[in-house]
Amino acid sequence: MTINRKNKLLIGLFTVATILLARIFYIQIIEDDYKLSADNNTMVYSIIYPTRGIINDRYGNILVGNKVAYDLLVTPREVSAFDTLELARVLDVDVNFIQEKMAEYKKNKRRIGWQSVVMIKQMPQQTYMKFAELSYKFPGFRGQARSIREYPYNAGGNLLGYVSEVDARYLEKHPDEYKMGDYAGMTGIEAAREADLRGEKGYHIYLRDSRNRIESRYKDGELDKEAVPGKDVTTTIDAELQHYGQMLMENKVGSLVAIEPSTGEILTMVSSPGIDVEMLADIGKHYKEIASNPYKPMFNRAVQAPYPPGSVFKLVNALIGLQEGVVTPNTFHPCSKGYHFGKNKLGCHAHKSPLNLEESIMMSCNAYYCYVLRDMLENKDFSSIDQAMDHWNEAVRSFGFGQKLGSDFPSELGGFIPDSKYYNKVYHKGGWKATTVISLSIGQGEIGCTPLHLANLCATIANRGYYYIPHIIKDSEGIAIDQKYKERHYTAVDTTQFPKVIGGMYRAVNSGFGSGGTASIAAVEGLDICGKTGTAQNPHGQDHSVFICFAPKDNPKIAVAAYVENGGFGATWAAPIASLLTEMYLNREISPQRKDLEKRMLDGYLLDRVKVKKK
Repeated sequence: MTINRKNKLLIGLFTVATILLARIFYIQIIEDDYKLSADNNTMVYSIIYPTRGIINDRYGNILVGNKVAYDLLVTPREVSAFDTLELARVLDVDVNFIQEKMAEYKKNKRRIGWQSVVMIKQMPQQTYMKFAELSYKFPGFRGQARSIREYPYNAGGNLLGYVSEVDARYLEKHPDEYKMGDYAGMTGIEAAREADLRGEKGYHIYLRDSRNRIESRYKDGELDKEAVPGKDVTTTIDAELQHYGQMLMENKVGSLVAIEPSTGEILTMVSSPGIDVEMLADIGKHYKEIASNPYKPMFNRAVQAPYPPGSVFKLVNALIGLQEGVVTPNTFHPCSKGYHFGKNKLGCHAHKSPLNLEESIMMSCNAYYCYVLRDMLENKDFSSIDQAMDHWNEAVRSFGFGQKLGSDFPSELGGFIPDSKYYNKVYHKGGWKATTVISLSIGQGEIGCTPLHLANLCATIANRGYYYIPHIIKDSEGIAIDQKYKERHYTAVDTTQFPKVIGGMYRAVNSGFGSGGTASIAAVEGLDICGKTGTAQNPHGQDHSVFICFAPKDNPKIAVAAYVENGGFGATWAAPIASLLTEMYLNREISPQRKDLEKRMLDGYLLDRVKVKKK
């Protein structure tokens, strides 16, 4: 039987109508997505904020915990007539504040809709309790509990970072994860581990009646979602050591970094001046004060400051020179208060001459390393100085210099190690020679690195030729660190060469006063500290004081780099500070005979030496 055109049309219309009705039934009766939309005016979502994950130190001590705070929320469309004066009295605020806020909400009524907005953040508990007793008088206003950060130890303000309310720029980058009024980690560990620490928000759904009054839980709470707490994070930091390091660096500008050589775990990372943790607890209140501080406490010098390494870099040149065969432990070079070339001179302090390799490290002879670098760059095994320079550059970079180490700490700076392309651009090809760049021999010139690079160098030497990428987070329940932090990174220098340099570092500290060792002030009986001083030239004032050390000599437990801006000689400030930190870590106390030295470091005030731009 033939179906005529009219019947075909009727069948088609019936089919479409059936599909539409089925879809409407599904949406209205079965599917809850549309009904549960946050914009649905018949429903009220009461957000439950998750408890943020705790940040622990390596021993389980809490570095960052949580305490309860209370926000005052208002849903403008639910507000009816209320006594403004009484509410101002209950909340302990000026009545003009409430009037201005309500005028603002009225102006933005269409945009806000039925949303609840935060009127007052972090009310004192006493204020919240007063409001809770009288809340029935103020329809449309309600309190909401949320957790905020607290800090049991004054340790690592820059390191830990702060949590703050997200702004428009942050929301643009994370449109699906955050909404206005949410908080997120903005700097430091709080930012680096935000995905683990933040948790997941929950909510309770309530129905609103025809008069806009909340009348009941939607489906008896069946579709409510409980908040999921954030994951706890275990750091590699030793809280007590971090606090002690901050005390040693107080009223000084610079950094102090300690690493466990056998793992690459960062034990201490001090940037000074830093941020007091009490300021972190209420960053909004103190942000302007911190940001306007001329010493830039938010600037983490440990990973962001590009310093010249100074004489500690002689260890790198010594090791590469040993590998290339241009120097041996028995190679002697003269020093006549410096290295003379043509009419020029790179100066040095008075000491015995000539010296062998160990003595050159012990006494920190500048001339010795001018000979070593020149012999490397003029090595006949290379066809040109360009080739020799690039070979040197490659060897230096194998120690981690000139690049980001790949730490799990944010905002790490890569530093700079020059190569032939750089010098060809500055002097043109063929326009430079070994003596042109001779300052590289003593860690000056164009070299730039961070205190983290120097601590990593020390850990590499302590390990006799390899390092683990320095990191600040440990494996813990629910959190596994990247496998790359467990892999050894070997340098271009054979492991057999390192003991030849370590001998000089040991003598620099332990040869006794008057022997010529530049770091005898760092000696601690029984710890076998091995170290190297540095005095980094500074065109803007007094030289910087630098020191790296590790201990014990065999089976090292800690490697330290101290960098004190405008501190003068390495032995004046950096060496005592680094050795005190080492002693505190290994012995958990400072010996009586070094208490006077400790007091001098704790009381030292060097801020007036540092030139800063004052606003």
